[in-house]
Amino acid sequence: MRIGTRTHGTTGQAGFTLAEIAIVLVIISLLLGGVLKGQELINSAKVKNLAQDFRVIPTLIYAYQDKFHALPGDDGRAETHLCTTATPACTSPGDANGMIDGAWNAEAAASPTESVRFWQHVRLANFATGPTAIDDPNYLPLNSNGGRLGVQSGANAPLALNGAYVVCSAAIAGKYVRQLDDTLDDGDPQTGSMRAGTVSGTALTPISAATPLDEGQAYVVCMGI
Repeated sequence: MRIGTRTHGTTGQAGFTLAEIAIVLVIISLLLGGVLKGQELINSAKVKNLAQDFRVIPTLIYAYQDKFHALPGDDGRAETHLCTTATPACTSPGDANGMIDGAWNAEAAASPTESVRFWQHVRLANFATGPTAIDDPNYLPLNSNGGRLGVQSGANAPLALNGAYVVCSAAIAGKYVRQLDDTLDDGDPQTGSMRAGTVSGTALTPISAATPLDEGQAYVVCMGI
């Protein structure tokens, strides 16, 4: 059976068979399926990279503690532990109070907080890569979305999280937030050890029933460890 017509010059006509149309539809379906699957793989890779940041920072803390019996950023003997005779003042010590003082997103100012100095200590200890000069424009770490990544002590933690330390990562699209929480916590970014919020001035406002997760909006995601 043929449906429709197509003309070749003035000599005759030919139609499309149902089989030909079915083949075209199958090809289109396969192409669409491939595009959707490719996007799914891209999203999974993005979430995997974001999740890795949350896994790595606790490893850096514990590795530094194991080697130097101090917290990175807070290490009161950082110069002794990390500097050489060639660079005797390669860093500055912390106050050794057992906390990583300062906010996770503090800026690298003239008097950096321990949360900023954290990165210098772990890099000088060769536990992480990156610039060790705090005035380097690339000093502060970013996640794969280009958002700020940081750590602080659990005291006065954002989003009412519990834990000795809190890791936060900014500029994470809502469509990734739930997948990230599924990977590392309970799947609900309003509860558990991982939560999401929006920036409101200098504070974070947690998502809630009144302000549910919006896939198109960017969030800060924090996890207590």
